Amino acid sequence: MFGRVHIYDYFCKIQMFLSMNRKIRNSAELIERIEKIGFLPLLNSGIYDFSAEDMVDEECRYTVFPDGGWDWPLWKWKGEVITEGGHVYGKFFANKAGFISRKWWPDLCNYRRSKYPLPAEGTIEDTILSILAEHGSLITRDLRALCGFDGPKMRSRFDTFVTRLQMSTRIVTEDFVYPYDKHGRQYSWGWSLLTTPELLYGQDACQSECTPEESYQRIFSQLRQILPKATEKQIQNLIK
Repeated sequence: MFGRVHIYDYFCKIQMFLSMNRKIRNSAELIERIEKIGFLPLLNSGIYDFSAEDMVDEECRYTVFPDGGWDWPLWKWKGEVITEGGHVYGKFFANKAGFISRKWWPDLCNYRRSKYPLPAEGTIEDTILSILAEHGSLITRDLRALCGFDGPKMRSRFDTFVTRLQMSTRIVTEDFVYPYDKHGRQYSWGWSLLTTPELLYGQDACQSECTPEESYQRIFSQLRQILPKATEKQIQNLIK
């Protein structure tokens, strides 16, 4: 029996390795990859080959054309990963953006919220959450204005508070909103449509039956499995 279990574990590791090294060519494959591994930063994570940018096919990476135009399929897939794949998107990895599968979201909430409690009443973070609760979802620009951060140098300061709330799993991205030109074509990098995970997924989706420490160990074990060459410190930095 022990031998069978050992062989099965080895087989699973081989399957995981092959999956991690298969290049992603469309949004459906990106959705499937996130479902399989649970955690995936969008861009450089500091760990070799561990980001959506690293995993996509060369043709899906950022390209600049001679006329000054650009194309970036990976960037355009983000909304589909959220709305069609049901995965969670936000700045969850050391203040950098990435995806969490719904399977692993309760554990991340459980652990992070034990380290980052709800903002105190009357703080800027509390105001941001209250306004989102009232409006449901808002693009970053409108949320910033409603919070009174509409001065000439307020954008970066406001973004710091929003990032902190994303790292604490209090805010997620519901979708992306793009402006259209007079020909009906999308342009610009788009705006994040922000909301709270409770509003988007429901209270139960943010609850875990584990203790925060158990959730941490579960996440650590998963990342260790998919990142066998990463150091313990690198994995800890992803979780914290």
